[in-house]
Amino acid sequence: MKCPYCGSADFKTLETRDSPENTTRRRKECMACGKRFTTYEYVETVELMVRKKDGKLERFDVNKTIRGVQKACEKRPVTMDQINELAGFVRQAIMRKGKDEIASKEIGDVVMKYLRELDHIAYIRFASVYKKFEEPEDFRRLLLEVKK
Repeated sequence: MKCPYCGSADFKTLETRDSPENTTRRRKECMACGKRFTTYEYVETVELMVRKKDGKLERFDVNKTIRGVQKACEKRPVTMDQINELAGFVRQAIMRKGKDEIASKEIGDVVMKYLRELDHIAYIRFASVYKKFEEPEDFRRLLLEVKK
């Protein structure tokens, strides 16, 4: 990196601040000309693609996860902060897999894992839609699983 004013590569970092968006802000001073400037450092991420059941590809959208979990958590004692935190955990779990493409089924499985820990009723609601329950027996099996 070079000073944007004089082109010198000789500078010192005066201050470093981390932000919630996973960005580091650094205030620097050029040793040659004495001018100050700011740099931003961030983690470069590869855009994650989701393979839908019908075979189509679309970008991963954490807001879709949030909306799905919100529906499952309606009228439940679950806060928006908890939902956002769950969505963050889901995103991290998916990114840790190191893939650039993931099946929508895998995302649903991860959501269910975290939702089960958060609220059993919301978990059952989400599962009934996600797994396309059609018979009362489907609910019975899931209830027995939750009781374990």
